[in-house]
Amino acid sequence: MPEEIRCAQPPLKFIPPHFNPLVLKLAQWCLPILLRFRLRPWLPAGIVCVETKNVETLAKIYQQFQAGKIRFLIAFRHPEVDDPLSVFYLLSRAVPETAHRLGIKLKQPIHSHFLYDRGMTIWAGNWLGCLFSLLGGFPIRRGKRIDKRSLKMTREILLHGDMPVSIAPEGATNGHSSIVSPLEPGVAQLAFWCVEDLLKANRGEEVFIVPITIQYSYPKPPWEKIDWLLAKLEADTGLPVKSGEYNLKPEAREETYYQRLLCIAQNLLSQMEEFYQRFYQQKLAEISEDVSTNPEQITLARLHRLQDTALKVAEQYFGVESQGTFIDRCRRLEEAGWSYIYREDVPDLNSLPPFARGLADWVAAEADLRMQHMRLVESFIAVTENYIKDKPTVERFAEILLLMFDITARVQDNTLPRRPRLGLRKSTVTVGEPISVTQRWSMYQKDKRSAREAVTNLTQDLQETLQNMVSQSVL
Repeated sequence: MPEEIRCAQPPLKFIPPHFNPLVLKLAQWCLPILLRFRLRPWLPAGIVCVETKNVETLAKIYQQFQAGKIRFLIAFRHPEVDDPLSVFYLLSRAVPETAHRLGIKLKQPIHSHFLYDRGMTIWAGNWLGCLFSLLGGFPIRRGKRIDKRSLKMTREILLHGDMPVSIAPEGATNGHSSIVSPLEPGVAQLAFWCVEDLLKANRGEEVFIVPITIQYSYPKPPWEKIDWLLAKLEADTGLPVKSGEYNLKPEAREETYYQRLLCIAQNLLSQMEEFYQRFYQQKLAEISEDVSTNPEQITLARLHRLQDTALKVAEQYFGVESQGTFIDRCRRLEEAGWSYIYREDVPDLNSLPPFARGLADWVAAEADLRMQHMRLVESFIAVTENYIKDKPTVERFAEILLLMFDITARVQDNTLPRRPRLGLRKSTVTVGEPISVTQRWSMYQKDKRSAREAVTNLTQDLQETLQNMVSQSVL
């Protein structure tokens, strides 16, 4: 894990894809190890199995793609950092096995290009960018209004590539298997551009988006580990520590754990509210009178107020306007921070005089620290008031507690925390019914206003499809 940034860095370069079938073969061979250990062999608590559903649909889509009848994008849910491994399993194992069972002949490799957040190579290291490039991946800058290099590459691959493109339309993980964050319009726009590019090339392939959801569960519910994590968070936040309650009857245990979790959340909020009022001179807005005395609603209102306050602190420093959703604001702040750290305006940092270099390093170090306010907000972007109360499953307890752990760990050491592993998990990957984008082209092509409406409608339909798919789960 990288240390906090203390000095200015060269510009972030675009990493083009250099797909290598041999590297793909090696990755496929290593997949069982990666799933189980995720490159951390001292913590044997990864994904013990992957269950796939409705794979027949994807096998048939690949058959049509390889026959030159269609082009398609894969739009997959992105709740956790392990999601790419689940998608990799789907494409490298489940689709070939299903195609063989159905008598469908598919050319190898059955794989896809994919977009990833450029920030991943910052916290993981440059090696990850090299690996992703060899596996057919290429980065996108989430905060840029238009990332021309990435969009151009995506359009070229969608039009001419031998493989489809996989994209996470949420743009980032949200830590919730059962909640889909608001989708960004990029997937819909790219799909319409693909239709447009095909028509310009006098080609008649139909364009589809294939929705895929990924959810995680614990085959053996780790209630003892949940109890341990609750106790750790209580200790870290200065609350009296309780433990040993995992042997209670289910209903009593769930209520007891929920009250402990709510107490930790309220304590965290109180400390963070005091922190921003005292040290950043922020005045907290009054909670709306429309909020009832329900403790969950009050807690959620306080969380949203705190998120707004944290973002304003960073926005005031970077001179960024407070407009749009929390996600929009986080993206703008990330790009603003990177412009202070990865200096595109300086041709050669090493050529700067020592004093100028010292100032550049000072700016970079402070920008990295100011961006931590935004990172805190990102962690809780998808939290809702009744997520646990609606279904008090061990998975939902684990998800919320791990997000709380992220907050406390990040504040303590200012780096991306290494999460504790609560137990072996099962990944369930479900393929949805393809959405035809070509059939929506008539509306898109009318004029600019109709095009925007078509992109919005397609994005909303994809959102509803993904949410309906995850809502059918018991998680």
